[in-house]
Amino acid sequence: MATPNPHLISSIRKTIQKLKNGSPYQWGHMGACNCGNLAQELTNLNKGEIHQLAMQGVGDWSEQLRDYCPTSGYPMDSMITKLLESGLTLDDLTHLERLSDPKVLAGIPEAHVKQLSKNNRLDVIRYMEVWVKQIENQWIELNTRFDKMHSEKINHTGVLS
Repeated sequence: MATPNPHLISSIRKTIQKLKNGSPYQWGHMGACNCGNLAQELTNLNKGEIHQLAMQGVGDWSEQLRDYCPTSGYPMDSMITKLLESGLTLDDLTHLERLSDPKVLAGIPEAHVKQLSKNNRLDVIRYMEVWVKQIENQWIELNTRFDKMHSEKINHTGVLS
């Protein structure tokens, strides 16, 4: 799963809000689909620019993610690199496009999982809400552990001085 960080969490939340507010959504459009909407937020490219980059390659998001090469020099690969630098993984993006991550699906009520459709705006929102909450919880857990370790180190150092 993604490397949790505030920028990624904020970007996913903004994407959710934009989808709720009616931003363009079209699963068959590389810049307005599940990954495309998140890519807009993370890259500051618009849907048309993302679609144009994607059309220079072959296939949908899943196929282009599978063929991703960070040193290819292809514009789509450069954009994917930027998404990965934000904390996402290739698996995260592949799962987002298909709404298929088992960990995320485990957080969605079973009745909804059975009806989940990769090309339905409300299902994408539902999936992203569960996913961002999981990433947020990981962020909180990591920082709580760090704070506790840091506090224990300070207390230990104070005892020895």
